[in-house]
Amino acid sequence: MKNIFLFKHLSLLLMPIAFVACGQINEYQSPPGYDFNNPEKFRVVENLLEISGIALYKGSSDTFYAIEDEDGKLFRFHLGDKKPFSSKFGKRGDYEDIAICNEQVIVLRSDGVLFSFPFSEAGNKEIVNVREWKDILPPGEFEGMYADNVTGKLYILCKHCSDDNTKKQISGYIFEVAPDGTISGTGGFSVSVKDIEKISGEKKLSFHPSALAKNMQTQQWYIVSSVNKLLVVTDAEWKIKEVYPLQPALFSQPEGIAFDNDQNLYISNEGDELKSGDILKFKFQKQ
Repeated sequence: MKNIFLFKHLSLLLMPIAFVACGQINEYQSPPGYDFNNPEKFRVVENLLEISGIALYKGSSDTFYAIEDEDGKLFRFHLGDKKPFSSKFGKRGDYEDIAICNEQVIVLRSDGVLFSFPFSEAGNKEIVNVREWKDILPPGEFEGMYADNVTGKLYILCKHCSDDNTKKQISGYIFEVAPDGTISGTGGFSVSVKDIEKISGEKKLSFHPSALAKNMQTQQWYIVSSVNKLLVVTDAEWKIKEVYPLQPALFSQPEGIAFDNDQNLYISNEGDELKSGDILKFKFQKQ
């Protein structure tokens, strides 16, 4: 869990070797179109120190929406703002990710409980029309969620579920978000940890994803694992295509990811007692 001080700081010491699908070893390579060694960095303010999820409304980077993993608050801000606006939606809890779909805001708690409310209330200090969705996910720990606003689908990945062997595969669950906010299950998918091992050359890897997002131009999925310090890229059908290590100096605790309409990539890092939280912007560069 993120509240374990020792675990946080041990993760900063991990120095992985870079690898991609071709099997060639180079240090800290980047996905095509991005330079992971030179991001634009935006520090977040103290009340977003433990930023755990980010989302954009219809792909617009003008305004960011975020949560942190202790208070039941939705934060709204522009990159670089010194005082983000916050809306209270729930009690204190371990909130892990946020998505916006069909004019609904969905928040994922680590135990798999979802909270949804109208996006129109994101400008209020107190959000009153909150719906709680229990027992729609199996027992386990969850951190990654993404909403496809075109299809109205919501995707959630297990970080560690009782039904999974995290050394073989990770389960994912697909939901439909109706315009009235109703959330209903429509299917599932899986991510092969064995294929991640094959591409990376790692052995006995236990994979624990913390965030995911879809590049709507390429239809590729980007999956971040803070514990493993990895970015995994899959095709539209979840087949592993590339695996990239994340440089600990930049990606201290990556727990949020989003693309904007121009394919710019944003990854947020949760802060701790030694380091402030931040959002890294990787500008898309046409090849």
